[in-house]
Amino acid sequence: MFLRYFFDENLAQASYFIGDVDSGEAIIIDPARHIQPYIDLAAEQGFNIVAATETHIHADFVSGARELADRLDVTLLMSDEGGDGWQYTYLEDYTHALLKDGDTFEIGAVKFDVIHTPGHTPEHLSFIVTDAGFEEPFAIFTGDFVFVGDLGRPDLLEKAANEAGSAEALARQMFTSVERFKQLPDYLLVYPGHGAGSPCGKVMGAVPSSTVGYEKRFNVMLQHTDEDAFVAALLAGQTTPPNYFAVMKRENKEGPKLLSEADRADNLPPLVLRNALEKGATVVDTRPRDEFAARHLHGTINIEHTLSFALRAGDLIDYNQPFYVITDSPHEVKRDLQSVGLDNLAGTFKLSTFSTIERTSDIPFESYESQTPEQLQSAIESGDVTVLDVRRDDEWNAGHIPGAVHIPLGQLQARLAEVPDGKPVVVHCKSGVRSAVAASILQANDVNVVNMAGGHDAWQKSQTETA
Repeated sequence: MFLRYFFDENLAQASYFIGDVDSGEAIIIDPARHIQPYIDLAAEQGFNIVAATETHIHADFVSGARELADRLDVTLLMSDEGGDGWQYTYLEDYTHALLKDGDTFEIGAVKFDVIHTPGHTPEHLSFIVTDAGFEEPFAIFTGDFVFVGDLGRPDLLEKAANEAGSAEALARQMFTSVERFKQLPDYLLVYPGHGAGSPCGKVMGAVPSSTVGYEKRFNVMLQHTDEDAFVAALLAGQTTPPNYFAVMKRENKEGPKLLSEADRADNLPPLVLRNALEKGATVVDTRPRDEFAARHLHGTINIEHTLSFALRAGDLIDYNQPFYVITDSPHEVKRDLQSVGLDNLAGTFKLSTFSTIERTSDIPFESYESQTPEQLQSAIESGDVTVLDVRRDDEWNAGHIPGAVHIPLGQLQARLAEVPDGKPVVVHCKSGVRSAVAASILQANDVNVVNMAGGHDAWQKSQTETA
């Protein structure tokens, strides 16, 4: 048997290529949207990709299952568990088979046993894999059920899709699934769908795989034997999910757009940028935050093109409206946007466009300041400024600046009316990264803003040093 692990660092998302050496057949588990790496590997190793499967309907990235079916005519092996509302609705256009608990299928001589493991979602499946010629299985592919040191969160449907009461019900299903997991052999390898950095769990480890025995011994959630205590612990401390999760769930259920339908023009002329800004379209400047702060076009917002770009963009950009991006790396930026289904990209502009805009347009360039807590202390204490905290709810609840207004970054554009008028706004997050994005949003909406350098961490340190 041949196994290859793929990992998207931007989304902390894992997918797996499993091939049977003798038959040359291969399957992809939880494929990412951009499928060329799988195709390249298959060609390199002499495999024919014949199938793709998913552990569940994903909420944090666009699945590549439809892309594989459309381009390679693979068979889609998808969950038929979870009851009404949890069936894929696009499968009739492709060769497919529906899977239930207890089913088995084979890729060449590699055997896959299907088990229903609800808890993260109602339809969630895991796959126990037995290599050709062996009687005992060697691994379980757990998707978003069991992570290294963690479990999949059961609250996404309630928080992201507004399904009231679903969090506790799924947490109780997760308890049952975990009890079943504990009965598996200790030696069984565990291959999860995510690693550290994914918002689909709380404290997942950074190593790519584990074993059932290791998780039974060291995963804190697997130590619970009382269902009520388990449910309380699993639900405690779960953060607000990114806004785009509800969109992803729908897209992956109904069938994501094919990438051929999502391509847009690169290096558009300056006139298009000017017109876009004059019409109030969303224009994202992807430069480092310090460069953006020093000089940028009025009306643009700053989402720095780093590893967190896709998650941040999915949280902030309206999926229902066209938008533009300023970047000298259009291919990489578009790839990251497409991974979370942001297909309404109307086009990109080079950074050199700035010089033409400056010569030919009256759209102003502007900047915003960053100041240290020490520099801002007097204005904050006197009430001469409004302090805006854009951290998550759990961070706010753990401690905040007295008198501050709290609006998490992902909610800022929808709640701008809650930002008080008449005073400069000092915006901060934990360390100054998210608040730089917030500062760009505020300034694009004509708010006089200052970014607190170092964020709440620096504020706490300054208070300790002056106490």
